[in-house]
Amino acid sequence: MDGKPRLLDQLREQIRVRHYSIRTEDVYVKWVRDYVRFHGLRHPAEMGAAEVEQFLSHLAVRRQVSASTQNQALSALLFLYKHVLHIELPWLDDVVRAKRPERLPVVLTREETQRLLALLEGEVALVAGLLYGAGLRLMEAVRLRVKDVDFARREILVRDGKGMKDRVTLLPQAVVAPLQLHLEQVAALHRSDLSAGFGEVYLPFALARKYPRAAAEWGWQYVFPAARLSVDPRSAVRRRHHLDEKKVQRAFKLAVRQAGLIKPVTPHTLRHCFATHLLESGQDIRTVQELLGHADVKTTMIYTHVLNRGGLGVLSPLDRI
Repeated sequence: MDGKPRLLDQLREQIRVRHYSIRTEDVYVKWVRDYVRFHGLRHPAEMGAAEVEQFLSHLAVRRQVSASTQNQALSALLFLYKHVLHIELPWLDDVVRAKRPERLPVVLTREETQRLLALLEGEVALVAGLLYGAGLRLMEAVRLRVKDVDFARREILVRDGKGMKDRVTLLPQAVVAPLQLHLEQVAALHRSDLSAGFGEVYLPFALARKYPRAAAEWGWQYVFPAARLSVDPRSAVRRRHHLDEKKVQRAFKLAVRQAGLIKPVTPHTLRHCFATHLLESGQDIRTVQELLGHADVKTTMIYTHVLNRGGLGVLSPLDRI
């Protein structure tokens, strides 16, 4: 053996060098493994654009995956060839692409939103309050750090949001008191962890090396920590991670059922409600764009289409008779 790392180990190394999340790492490894198996365990270096096209066409035609899933597989394979194998693939003209459906977001009425939020309790209720009251994505909420919540300015600094972009959004007055009480409990838990020889959290990129004591500082702790310590799959260090988003999703699903909502509602629906309800109240679209962190106002414009549904501003000709 020449000691050269295995292909998937090389892939993981290049992903980590670029500071991609562990979720992206797991997904990319999965797609590369599926790609290799699809072609009878041939090494990707022996294949190229034609084999990539065959695999992606198989996903679209035979497995009928969604457009986002197929694009995810394409991103994984392009990363493999460009950054691991150092092979530039020509543009994939012949691939059968899954068509991305153009759907309007599901939005709840204010009354439905209020009814749903009233059924949530504890830290899940706080997370949901930030999704609806600040327009956060679910992972942005559970990854929130103590130092990024500014009670004095009533602001939340979202770091490394979608596209690894930072943005500032508002801190709803309605969550200030319960969130402060929650943080008192989190601080007590942090002190307990420190006394037990733990108390450190994951720090992004090279901050852990640059500031070796920062991982144990209060400001870097998660606003919504996990109930138990766990082992980091990358570093093998035992520490407290953030709240599992699946806990929020399960509680949310139960609350949707209890509220009697028949719409396909998920935690992300609250972000759509945040944008739509702001626009309904007369807020300008550029401000909403900044709060959501959209790079292009065209993305935010989709909520204006939601506003025009159901007779809002439009009178049916039947009602004129």
